[in-house]
Amino acid sequence: MLGKLMGARRFGRRRAIAAIAAAMVLAGCEGGFGPIAGGGPSVDTNRPVTVALLVPGGSGDQGRDVLARSLENAARLAVADLQGVQLDLRVYQTAGDAGRAAAVAQQAVGEGAKIIIGPLFADAARAVGAAVAPAGVNVLSFSNNPSAASRNVFLLGPMFENTAARLMSYAAAQGKGRVMLVSEQNQAGEVAAAAVRQAAARGAAELVAVQSYPFSQQGVVQAVPQITAQARANNAQTILFTAGSEGALPMLAELLPQNGLSPQTFQYAGLTRWDIPAATMQISGLQGGWFALPDPALTRQFEARYQGANGSVPHPVASLGYDAVAAVGALLRQGGADALSAARITQGSGFAGVTGVFRFRADGSNERGLAIAEIRDGASVVVSPAPRSFGGGGF
Repeated sequence: MLGKLMGARRFGRRRAIAAIAAAMVLAGCEGGFGPIAGGGPSVDTNRPVTVALLVPGGSGDQGRDVLARSLENAARLAVADLQGVQLDLRVYQTAGDAGRAAAVAQQAVGEGAKIIIGPLFADAARAVGAAVAPAGVNVLSFSNNPSAASRNVFLLGPMFENTAARLMSYAAAQGKGRVMLVSEQNQAGEVAAAAVRQAAARGAAELVAVQSYPFSQQGVVQAVPQITAQARANNAQTILFTAGSEGALPMLAELLPQNGLSPQTFQYAGLTRWDIPAATMQISGLQGGWFALPDPALTRQFEARYQGANGSVPHPVASLGYDAVAAVGALLRQGGADALSAARITQGSGFAGVTGVFRFRADGSNERGLAIAEIRDGASVVVSPAPRSFGGGGF
């Protein structure tokens, strides 16, 4: 069991983990030249189409170089899988810097790029979107930060609102739709809390209470009695945590049951992946807890293919690189001058990809088909499968 001390140690190295997306299948129209009304450059799908891939390598930072290699490897795997498509993939290193990302994006457009794939970080995505907007070029960014989305920047990363909506919908279906939100007082916690409120406004579950805590060990300890009192006073059935295992989650899972908020009486659920790292699933207070994740079967298939091609396991974000390229390839294969337009990117039927279905919204955010898993005896067990289309359950 990870205890109070381990939770405190990990506070100083909290990191956002983003991963997971999907490859696309879209329809197309006739070819042509010139700008397309409604957002997007005109393309001739009968000739090779230049696509720019922006990855965060080149700074000398080992972690970012690993990310860059994994994204590029997955993208090249997707290119090798394309059939009937002439795609010229060109890779640009951004060093994880917004200014450099904007500069290389403009360079790429000058060299003929019709769409930008990447970058990863939100500030770089915003900079790139602004830099290529005058040319009418769209961006498929790897970010999951909603502040990076815009009319020409579409996010591939998993969104908190989507995860919250899936969890709350499932909770309501299980008769546990009175939800209390427990969030940390920092930027990540505020973004997550806003997403939960948005999900509650359009879902079947009811957000009956909200309690936050200072992002520190002492802050968590002091907030536990308040969390317990709020849950009981508002007859909450499900306690939804925004914290991950690298933050306050281990402490909350230990201290709340000790203070009368037992997971046998209240349903615990989390916005983060409770199976990463696997040690999180050994925490006694999280047994029976729910979290959302991409289709596990599809994810395993992709990981096996990547490892077979590259001799190593993919970084969690690698699927985003594959799916973005596959998306562009599917659009081009169907043909049409507007193949890479915003209208085509945001079609409501969505896309089928290596970790499940998803679709882009007009505001640049996305929705994904997610499974619900429950922790049982230290293992993840799927209790509600991910939908394979947007007509299925979970949406």
